[in-house]
Amino acid sequence: MTTPEWPSELGPVICVVGARPNFMKMAPILRAFAANVPAIPSLLIHTGQHYDKDMNDKLFADLRLPRPDINLEVGSGSHAVQTAEVMRRFEPVVDNHKPSCVLVVGDVNSTLACTLVAVKKGVPVVHVEAGLRSYDRRMPEEINRVLTDQVADLLYTTERSAEANLLREGIDTERVSFVGNVMIDSLLHNLEFARPPAGAIEAAGFNPAVIASPSGYGVVTLHRPSNVDNREHLVQLLGVLSEISHQLPLIFAMHPRTRANIERFGLMNLLENPRLIVLPPQGYLEMVGLMAGARIVLTDSGGLQEETTALGVPCLTLRENTERPITVEQGTNTMVGRNIEAIRSESAEILAGRGKQGRAPELWDGHAAERIASDLAARLVKIHQARATV
Repeated sequence: MTTPEWPSELGPVICVVGARPNFMKMAPILRAFAANVPAIPSLLIHTGQHYDKDMNDKLFADLRLPRPDINLEVGSGSHAVQTAEVMRRFEPVVDNHKPSCVLVVGDVNSTLACTLVAVKKGVPVVHVEAGLRSYDRRMPEEINRVLTDQVADLLYTTERSAEANLLREGIDTERVSFVGNVMIDSLLHNLEFARPPAGAIEAAGFNPAVIASPSGYGVVTLHRPSNVDNREHLVQLLGVLSEISHQLPLIFAMHPRTRANIERFGLMNLLENPRLIVLPPQGYLEMVGLMAGARIVLTDSGGLQEETTALGVPCLTLRENTERPITVEQGTNTMVGRNIEAIRSESAEILAGRGKQGRAPELWDGHAAERIASDLAARLVKIHQARATV
């Protein structure tokens, strides 16, 4: 029996990554493309929106993600400058490789920039993780999500409420497919390789035995501008974290933006606490290892809300809203914002063993990427057949 081949008239799928969360979402998709019958040819483009050579190299190795075929090396800049530069550098890639579609994930500037280039050139756009809404237009990610979804040809969702959001915005249900969460594909695929970063804890001057202590530990991440760009907000949050650390040690994987602001605001003294273990940003496997062993996670990250739900670890989200409501409705996530009393009381409940148990949401089973590959292969043929008749 011969193996079917990818139709010769269809070009490769251009897959775009731009920032760290994109890599976790793209790795299982590329594996599924390679395993699909027929195999779906792809071209991996790294826009370079976020780039740190050492962290990038480690992340690609951790995820066993192939090296990018092309790196646009855009670098940092304002939202306008970065978006424009991605568009300028991505357009020749589309011209040269004549893709069957452009696949984007998540909600970073690269997602929207590459979407706009593709749409204006008549190339179908596929958006993975579509339909998530915080309904907070102050978040640049929300603007990116809404605009990308409006012009994408195919929209793959992680939860049922996302499709309802899209339908309210006038998007045809035929363009939408509920497939599950590719971030959880990566989590489950890599869980056996995850380990807490004992070496990094020791290098930071702390006892690495904390990760094996019977009393346990908590994990903290903070990077949202609303939390770390305002001195008063940062003082309040560091204060309540210090309080909680007296009940169990907290491992704080600190984002460079957060550290820079703590230094700028003259708050380094608030980190002089032997039970607040401050580490540099950690690799993917190290963060998964930390979360898997934690009693509590305090974060303002979107991805960690999903991962803690999949791991069954109680999570307090230090934001006023979430674009991932299923983590609250069915998972282990509780929204506390910057309400210091809520952070105190909810963390006390968790440490007393009364935290949310939660459950894995529908189709968060490690096979979302396979469903995407199978569906996309069939739909691409139909899209191109339809366009050929226009």
